[in-house]
Amino acid sequence: MLERLLGDEVDDAGGYIAEVIYGANDGIVTTFAVVAGVAGAALDPGIVLVLGVANLLADGFSMGMSNYLSQRSEQDYRAARGEAGGNGRPAVYTAGVTFLAFVVAGWAPLLPYAVGIEATFRLSVFVTGAAFFAVGASRSLVTNRRWYVAGGEMFVVGMLAAGVAYSTGAALGGFA
Repeated sequence: MLERLLGDEVDDAGGYIAEVIYGANDGIVTTFAVVAGVAGAALDPGIVLVLGVANLLADGFSMGMSNYLSQRSEQDYRAARGEAGGNGRPAVYTAGVTFLAFVVAGWAPLLPYAVGIEATFRLSVFVTGAAFFAVGASRSLVTNRRWYVAGGEMFVVGMLAAGVAYSTGAALGGFA
């Protein structure tokens, strides 16, 4: 599927694994931070969708453009040193992959709110945990890591970040 999106610019699906994992993980973490912060502060659940979608688009764009600037800086540095090549991947494609991974995966924590399901925060925690695990486990498709180890690693890191967001929202909820 990645080859269809990017055409001849990618040799194999693993060529963009760093961008996919970085974008997806950050999309899930930062969007869930909005969800957990709002829940921790006991604010109206409707606020989640407004802040969550704003986060998805603005932070996803920022991540993609930061990736672009990072890649271009590396390419310019190599050119200034007279080195040929670089990593061979155009910066615009790595930026696009980062943005898409961020936005697609970042929807996971918002899904219960978008469809109006009861007990939205609890369900969001479950969906978020499943998304962390699924994205992490998917790394095993292009690496030699066991799927359950890769999934568990990303699940633990992501849920720790989510706990920080919830605790911060709960601690600062009195200021709202």
